Amino acid sequence: MFAPEVVEPVVDRLAALAAGGRVLEFAIGTGRVAVPLAARGVSVTGIELSEPMLGQLRKKADLPVVVGDMATATAPGRYSLVYLVYNTIGNLLTQDEQVECFRNAARHLDPGGRFVIELGVPELRRLPPGQDAVVFTAEQGYLGVDTYDTVRQHLVSHHFTFGEGRQARLGRCPQRYIWPAELDLMGRLAGFELESRHADWTGSEFTTESSSHVSVYRRS
Repeated sequence: MFAPEVVEPVVDRLAALAAGGRVLEFAIGTGRVAVPLAARGVSVTGIELSEPMLGQLRKKADLPVVVGDMATATAPGRYSLVYLVYNTIGNLLTQDEQVECFRNAARHLDPGGRFVIELGVPELRRLPPGQDAVVFTAEQGYLGVDTYDTVRQHLVSHHFTFGEGRQARLGRCPQRYIWPAELDLMGRLAGFELESRHADWTGSEFTTESSSHVSVYRRS
């Protein structure tokens, strides 16, 4: 995800959407997107809950960051663009929290400002009948498996990393998955209208076969 060919289209699109205005990143993390965006001359502020991630960010750049939850924390001032990348809204594990994230974005935006979300499409069509797990990546030294709880609309991504020995390191990431139509309704509840939806940051058409989307909402 840190490769230039992955990051540059994201930065290109966000810089264009910012149109010279101030930008706020929810869950800024280690600055994978924010640091190169700031290098373009865009004024970037962040909100981040993880102190270890902030420690990594501060080794790269001196960007203003508010420590807190992206659904409730407040950054100073108003912005022309708020954005969330790489499925991060799914880290909020209830529908109510996800709606509050939209409302928090609206509170930070100028009238007509935009909220951009990058999010995967739930891959329930790949689930075999009667099973609740699907392998999303299998390669040398790494195995990725998603397990689904379709009642609560939760999934857990399990990341198995293998070395030379017989043991593996396991990391887990719980999320609440969101269908595109549900995401649009969250936006409407917070005073947004869907402006565009594409399959990626370069503007490819979003279809029934798309595995992710970049959705741009405009504050009414």
